Amino acid sequence: MTVFRIVVLFVLAALAEIGGAWLIWQAVREDRGWIFAVLGVMALGAYGFIAALQPDANFGRVLASYGGIFIAGSLASGIIVDGFRPTVWDWVGSSVALVGAAIVILAPTASNSASDAVV
Repeated sequence: MTVFRIVVLFVLAALAEIGGAWLIWQAVREDRGWIFAVLGVMALGAYGFIAALQPDANFGRVLASYGGIFIAGSLASGIIVDGFRPTVWDWVGSSVALVGAAIVILAPTASNSASDAVV
């Protein structure tokens, strides 16, 4: 259940942050109006709250892991929303970032490893 929760929270966080950034981009770069900016700020605020729901208590680890999710999610949103055509290097870099994120967030830590057992 914990891995499922982590994945769901990362997906929701990605939607909120990438969507919020896209809305602000639309307001500033595409002159779509202030409502886009306001909605973008709200979505970015929601991202902060969603990230805080991660079961890992270490902010740095959660944020570092989210970096990999953000890279892959940003490329995916570019493909879906803007018709972006990634290069092979985009795919490779995104894959490396996702593997790195998985290592950081799912690897055993000092607080949950067997090496800390008192003998």
